[in-house]
Amino acid sequence: MIAKPATKYQPIAPIALADRQWPSRSITRAPVWLSTDLRDGNQALFEPMNGERKMKLFHELVRIGFKEIEVGFPAASQTDFDFVRRLIDENLIPDDVTIMVMTQSREDLIARTVEAVQGAPRAIVHLYNATAPAWRRIVFGMNVTQVMQLIAHHVGYLKQLTDAQPETQWTLQYSPETFSATELSVSLKACQTAIAAWNAGPGRPIIINLPTTVENATPNVFADQIEWMDRHLSPREHIVLSVHPHNDRGTGVAAAELAMMAGADRVEGCLFGNGERCGNVDIVTLALNLYTQGVHPGLDFSDITSVARIAEECTALPVHPRHPYAGDLVFTAFSGSHQDAIKKGFAAQDPNALWEVPYLPIDPADLGRTYDSVIRVNSQSGKGGIAFLLEREHGVVMPRRMQVEFSAVVQRQTDASEGEMTGDALWSLFQATYLQAPAQAAITCHSHKLDEDGQGIELDVTIDGTRQTLRGQGNGPIAATVDALGLPLRVDHYEERATGTGANAQALAIVEAAMEGVAGATFGAGASHNIVTASVLAIVGVANRLMARRTASHPTDSAMAA
Repeated sequence: MIAKPATKYQPIAPIALADRQWPSRSITRAPVWLSTDLRDGNQALFEPMNGERKMKLFHELVRIGFKEIEVGFPAASQTDFDFVRRLIDENLIPDDVTIMVMTQSREDLIARTVEAVQGAPRAIVHLYNATAPAWRRIVFGMNVTQVMQLIAHHVGYLKQLTDAQPETQWTLQYSPETFSATELSVSLKACQTAIAAWNAGPGRPIIINLPTTVENATPNVFADQIEWMDRHLSPREHIVLSVHPHNDRGTGVAAAELAMMAGADRVEGCLFGNGERCGNVDIVTLALNLYTQGVHPGLDFSDITSVARIAEECTALPVHPRHPYAGDLVFTAFSGSHQDAIKKGFAAQDPNALWEVPYLPIDPADLGRTYDSVIRVNSQSGKGGIAFLLEREHGVVMPRRMQVEFSAVVQRQTDASEGEMTGDALWSLFQATYLQAPAQAAITCHSHKLDEDGQGIELDVTIDGTRQTLRGQGNGPIAATVDALGLPLRVDHYEERATGTGANAQALAIVEAAMEGVAGATFGAGASHNIVTASVLAIVGVANRLMARRTASHPTDSAMAA
């Protein structure tokens, strides 16, 4: 770092907006949301998603409630082109969802992009070009007049191609890339040029999208820029004003919130802040921030754990354990004073009153999370290093979320005994919790037989007192066992490890799963010299724990009722 950064870095000049209105406004409704997970999020991955992972994430975005989804950059990638065509040709786009595709301002790329979405009932074509001084001077060697000519020509070319396909409802989205670093007069001129070339008006919509392509100023400056554009764009009643914040300064969420106060109608972002460099604005955080202020975001995060697991699977990126709302540890208190305040808060909370539990800005139950992990111990609270002892003495390495869950079990045990828990007692508790069938288990597995191809399994089980033989199919013993049991069971995580050495070595299978009608996920484990046996026992174990939880919540339900 240099001693005088002002000699190298110039602050963004404030906007001359003495009568700005956004500081006194509140957000009273959700914006239109655009997920760019499949485009901006995907292009930021070390290994971009293949077609199947993209499809799985697309369906999850639809389930969450996104009505506009940017599905790719089809002119830049055959994978993206094929994915877009599959969505259209296989009629996979719901009637209330509109797809968006992106293209640079080049005739061949525009033509390829229109070809990719041909036949779609509705399509947004996202056209962009850089407008900031450094890009004009260094990258493209263009003056402002030449930039405007480029915009007019390529928007006009897109209009020509789309007018020839009236069976599709076309919308132009124009982005002056690098907007936040562009002079406002130039940004306005660029947008008005696109509006005129598209002939925007009644029945001919346009989206003007203003991105912090690189976040380069404090959020209040961005808000001033948006309010200025909101005042000057014309015809404003036929324009959807959109923002596309990035997180280069770590203030993407703040910039988006202030932009909404300043007049933005629409927000583009990614689940959990995925995207180029430091990421796009995090739509999960942004949406749930609205929720905690009494504004429904119009997106469904009532099973936040499932959303996180699917996002992790599709992107191969972990959700940080301290991520707001979705992190594995955000509802966990280690501090004794915090634990005391939370306990008292829960005791005083009226289920029909405003939420007032200390240290918890949102009710975990609203996100499908349980209260089991809210208050727990760690090695600093005098109850022992649980994970450390189990790994050191028994070779058991628990996933992080299992550590959180089991810590709550240990907490209840130590609170009841008012004493320290030894390593042997800890191991006994682990076995009783995960490895031993409870006395009143709904399912008991006596034996199993895996087909030679590994795709089918036969189970000899007793269910609710009745011994029977079940068969199931799947792409491995886990899936086949779930199929055989016929339960609404969703496996979120599976791993296997070896415990012990030599003749004492065993396979330990650990499964995280959820069940329809049961809040939250939980774990099961199985240990055996045979890995298939360990896996089957883990599935049976987690199924028993989930059904016991369901029975406790609905005592009149039959244990195996789906």
